[in-house]
Amino acid sequence: MNNLTKMDSVFVDKDAIARSTSHVPPAHYIVKIKSFSVLAEKAVDEKYESGAFEAGGYKWKLVLYPNGNKSKNVQDHISLYLAVADTSSVTLGWEVYAVFRLFLLDQNQDNYLVVQDAMGKERRFNGLKLEWGFDQFIPLKAFNDASNGYLVEDTCIFGAEVFVKERNIVKGECLSMEKYAYSSKYVWKVENFSKLGEGRQESQVFSAGNHKWYQRFKFFF
Repeated sequence: MNNLTKMDSVFVDKDAIARSTSHVPPAHYIVKIKSFSVLAEKAVDEKYESGAFEAGGYKWKLVLYPNGNKSKNVQDHISLYLAVADTSSVTLGWEVYAVFRLFLLDQNQDNYLVVQDAMGKERRFNGLKLEWGFDQFIPLKAFNDASNGYLVEDTCIFGAEVFVKERNIVKGECLSMEKYAYSSKYVWKVENFSKLGEGRQESQVFSAGNHKWYQRFKFFF
């Protein structure tokens, strides 16, 4: 690939992303995608999310942009990320440090392209950052080249390994301010007040602040 510096059998590019090959399959998850061209056509500006898998005591998923992550202006590349799958348990103070590797099978050679942050860099997943990965996982030209073996008979295989290094839960809070304040006014006009008998009197139901209300008073003699 372009702009790669060779370090032993590992290539590190200018963005400190390491690429290597391995005959050992990913330890935690493999996803096989058939009819990839159909997925790419239907998800021109969208993403594909894999099923959830467990590693290091947490649930994860792969997030694939077959035409590149357009929100980050990625062109001519596949974008691939690792994301926290179970967000229901993620609080503001929750965070996990993990090292991960993402895989793509070369079906011709029966080995894997392995992409990871160089030097085993840890990534911090938390309530504000649930996803890490690679905007330019692989060029589409290289992926679609049949001689590379990544896409064979319109089928490809991705994978992931996740190693949790540290987990932490810190105290935190979230302040949410409303930009616009809403007020409501309701006038209850009581007819023939002097003729009302003993007992409770209730107004009609009215709406205010996305809630239903009514007024009530009671006479005591």
